[in-house]
Amino acid sequence: MNKIKVGILGATGSVGQKFVSLLANHPWFEIAEVAASGQSAGKRYSEACRWIQKTAIPENVGCLEVKECKPGMDCQIVFSGLDASVAGEIEGQFAQAGYGVFSNARNYRLEEDVPIIIPEVNDNHIQLLEIQKEKRKWPGFIITNPNCSTVFLAMVLHPLHKRFKVEKVSVVTMQAVSGAGYPGVPSLDILGNVLPFIPGEEEKIEKETQKILGTFKQGKIENADIALSVQCNRVAVEDGHIECVSIKLKKDATEREIKESLQNFKSSPQLLKLPSAPEQPIILTGDPFHPQPKYDVMQAEGMAAIVGRLRKCPVLDYRMVILGHNTIRGAAGASILNAELLIKRGLLNKFVSV
Repeated sequence: MNKIKVGILGATGSVGQKFVSLLANHPWFEIAEVAASGQSAGKRYSEACRWIQKTAIPENVGCLEVKECKPGMDCQIVFSGLDASVAGEIEGQFAQAGYGVFSNARNYRLEEDVPIIIPEVNDNHIQLLEIQKEKRKWPGFIITNPNCSTVFLAMVLHPLHKRFKVEKVSVVTMQAVSGAGYPGVPSLDILGNVLPFIPGEEEKIEKETQKILGTFKQGKIENADIALSVQCNRVAVEDGHIECVSIKLKKDATEREIKESLQNFKSSPQLLKLPSAPEQPIILTGDPFHPQPKYDVMQAEGMAAIVGRLRKCPVLDYRMVILGHNTIRGAAGASILNAELLIKRGLLNKFVSV
């Protein structure tokens, strides 16, 4: 197939840079445009950003001129790494101008007509784009991916909810500093320390999970009837969010059945062989000392949820530890996988007009 031209909004930021690195050799997409704030506009990309990725700036991107985040870019799709403080207005402008917007920001996630997509979990929620188009009269669209902790929790809960019906969930997160962007958390706040509060994070995980695991009925999402209690902490880890999770199920399940449900789980991205899809979306480890961010976060190139320490819970039913790469599957990689799904389903030209 001819490569599809894409643009990156907020391209000089940490999530924008992750988009650049992940898309550099993508078989379906070509980075045609990079956009950022007015301070960066007019400069070459290599001059405008302080590159913090572990790979070099791709030559074909480094020489691009940075544009302002305004419609008129030479592409059909824009991947947005914009901060929530500016994302709402700018992403809306691009959708109104006919672009397909794949957003990482929280601004539109809980809107009734905007899907939060995890392709393995709720690809049928793409039907909301029909409602969005009718309601907003946009010639383009906005699709969001979840918060960087929500995605791994929802991926693991989905096969269990489908088979046994999840009733209650208790979650304690230990979230990497890269989740705060760049330059992120001041060093004197985080070194040798744990920050027991991340503003807005707990509410996002609770509400987004209910929506993602919900059912599409009569043109809207009926949220899943799951009670969630979430506590979030920032820890001195570079990449990789850990979640200590306890769950209560409505149906009885043995530990073996839980493991089988997680190990055997595959869905649309695997069946469609999407380029960014992990072969195994949930990876189980039997080693009680794993998963660890230092050793496990890049399994499946950062696109899988790693689950360990699965065992009975004396308060609820089962408990486990989940690890995921917060800037790959928790951010840029999730948006790219969403775009791959839309294209494989032949829906892109149906919802964009540029």
